[in-house]
Amino acid sequence: MKRRMLLTVLLIVSLLSGVTAAFAAEPSGEPIKIGAIYNMTGAQSSLDGPSANGAKLAVKEINAAGGVLGRPLELVLYDGKTDAATIGNAATQLVESDKVVAMMGFSDTDMVLAAAPIAAQAGLVFVTSGATSPKLPEQVPDYLFMACFGDNVQAAAGAEYAVNTLGAKTAYLLIDKGMEFTLLLGKYFKERFTELGGQIVLEDTYQTGDKDFSAQITKLKALGTMPDILYISSGPDDAGTIVKQFRDAGLDKPIMSGDGFDTPLLVQIAGKSADNVYFATHSLINAELGTEAVKKFMAAYQAEYGNPPENAFAGLGYDAARLLADAIQRAGSTDPAAIRQALGETKDFPGVTGTITYPAGERIPQKGVTIILVKDEQFTLAAELVPEKAPAP
Repeated sequence: MKRRMLLTVLLIVSLLSGVTAAFAAEPSGEPIKIGAIYNMTGAQSSLDGPSANGAKLAVKEINAAGGVLGRPLELVLYDGKTDAATIGNAATQLVESDKVVAMMGFSDTDMVLAAAPIAAQAGLVFVTSGATSPKLPEQVPDYLFMACFGDNVQAAAGAEYAVNTLGAKTAYLLIDKGMEFTLLLGKYFKERFTELGGQIVLEDTYQTGDKDFSAQITKLKALGTMPDILYISSGPDDAGTIVKQFRDAGLDKPIMSGDGFDTPLLVQIAGKSADNVYFATHSLINAELGTEAVKKFMAAYQAEYGNPPENAFAGLGYDAARLLADAIQRAGSTDPAAIRQALGETKDFPGVTGTITYPAGERIPQKGVTIILVKDEQFTLAAELVPEKAPAP
């Protein structure tokens, strides 16, 4: 009886301690505002929508845990509508009217370049969750930080996997000539693949938004002997359409790409044709095969939105918001200069999409690459690797 009473008392004390801790952690005072611009509509929405949701979830969790510097964190979010003018106006609004202390957003380089220079001019850091051009820190000096790896890294990882694992000696290269992301991704893949002894037997292009790829398919089939792999450097809106048309034409060789293929649209449009497609991305968001951090994130995302994370970009948005919150907390201040300094000193930050460390003087983190294989219309883990060598930006 005494033992049962003691256990009861301990349980009550434990519950009261939890309530007290939760009450003590309640953030108060003026909110700390972080600006975010994501393209929830338009061609980038299948990447940016999940990123925005990930960022909102992170802020909700941060506030539930006590906020930042004892104050609530507020995400001031605008829809960029995949339109440069709209994005520029939103960035100006965040600076001049909303008075944010930092900014974040986007999964595409061209979109970032419509907003980040405005933030930089106001002395604010801009963290891109998913735009992967390694040239971005040079284009927006001092103020642009990436939460993701660079295109040179993911392209090199794809090339090394193609040669070392798939045994590819020849490749076909199709590049969307209308996007900085796709131009760079294709360039870096070609550079690393040929450096490894591979041969690009045919290189072709198309324009963003094209719906008919019969001309490209005709030229490819005219080769007679098909290359070992087909590398498609495209954005998310075109991925499923290209794969389906190539498969319908009888082209059954492995198709490879970068993180532009990490979109539900790939399988939604291509269906079974998407099988035997490989792409590089930031993390496998899978409840069975993912890391413990991924599993925890997936459960929270499911509870919040009623569906699992759509792709790794949801995790990138989550990481970017938490990365900024961590920098503000370590800075001990909302002063933009102090935030920038603290962000640059980030080391071993545990993210859903990998650990983030910024080497001294650099603003691109050192992160590994996940290779996804589409099998039975599901994204499965093919490999996780750090490329032996990446082309210079």
